[in-house]
Amino acid sequence: MPYSELIKNFERIRGYVREFYVYGFKSRGEYDAKSARSYDNERRRIESWLGGYMSFRQNAGGKNVFLSVDSREAGHNPLYNAFRAKSFTALDIVLHFYILDALADGESLSARELLARIDEYLAAFDDPPEMDESTVRNKLKEYEALGLLKSEKHGRELLFSRAADEADLGSWRDAVSFFSESDPLGVIGSFLLDKYAEPPEYYSFKHHYILHALESETLYALLRAISEHKSAEITLLSSRRGRGKPPSRQTVLPLKIYVSTQNGRRYAMTYHWSFQRIMIYRLDSIQSVKLLKSESKFEKCTALAEKFRETHWGVSYSGALSPDHIEMTVHIEEGAEHILQRLTRERRCGQIERAGANTWRFVADVYDAAEMLPWLRTFIGRIVKLECSNRYITDTFYDDLDSMCKMYGGDGDAV
Repeated sequence: MPYSELIKNFERIRGYVREFYVYGFKSRGEYDAKSARSYDNERRRIESWLGGYMSFRQNAGGKNVFLSVDSREAGHNPLYNAFRAKSFTALDIVLHFYILDALADGESLSARELLARIDEYLAAFDDPPEMDESTVRNKLKEYEALGLLKSEKHGRELLFSRAADEADLGSWRDAVSFFSESDPLGVIGSFLLDKYAEPPEYYSFKHHYILHALESETLYALLRAISEHKSAEITLLSSRRGRGKPPSRQTVLPLKIYVSTQNGRRYAMTYHWSFQRIMIYRLDSIQSVKLLKSESKFEKCTALAEKFRETHWGVSYSGALSPDHIEMTVHIEEGAEHILQRLTRERRCGQIERAGANTWRFVADVYDAAEMLPWLRTFIGRIVKLECSNRYITDTFYDDLDSMCKMYGGDGDAV
């Protein structure tokens, strides 16, 4: 069998999907990280999950494969299928059914007693697999962590029993379906939908950010670190490091998760212990997260993050010691009150004040005003004055405006 649809290392699949079908659009000939056969095997594996959502384009460089998803027709995120393809061993299957069956009548048994029960099951076979107590104990710990089992100490022994399932999912079908597509950890809802014979098909989303499902494991680990006030060692991948460069490892304290409403991209705000300042990382650049010790300074660092957020427009930080002061005066005539409403709704950390009869002034202090340029450009035609303590911001704004004027036949003097 040349390849298997099941996977052991999800990070490898995450890398293939991200590099070839999301960001890269590379052809088979452009893939040089591993052998061409490895690429073909992974491509066939991914096509087995996403075949109905894959397209290709032929050009001089070869055949480029990419994802093509119409959110009006795809009510469920197809990338969740990758999480259902985790590989397992024959012993995993044996233990799964035998442990749950041995505890089905509500008994509480120790690992030693469960091993004896399992040996009774296996005695019916001519060539049963070998089983030892440590293997059973490890599986019990795994299932307890997953919530399938619960344990209770009796004397010197730890007794295990099946966890009670008290949730009535029948009345939660619509909520679970919506959760699965709208929540940052929607993959959990996707697995819950498997319990229904027919999940709802009537939801559709205008802005459906399906690609970030690949970061679910990373996000879950970071949320655990935040909840438990723990530091974490994150392994970072960066295209700037060049080919052959190993990933970097940073020890940080995760504080908050930010989600862009424009593109769905997610970021982790952290406190970097070595640099002793706030650092923000894109989740798709984090390869793995390893939780470390609990930190007594979590509340102090969280307060620092809140103060930092007061002078932060987005997620970029230029490293400046002081924030940029920016002022934008716009003209809003009578009948265009929706512009003022929009300015108020989108001001973030900025303030709005009346500057005249039909003029309003937006004022903000931010650590990286360059992030604001795309937003500022949306008010072109109404801007009366734009000033910034960072000359680069105003120069860039007016240079771009001059270029636009020249493109459309103007004299190129927008100042």
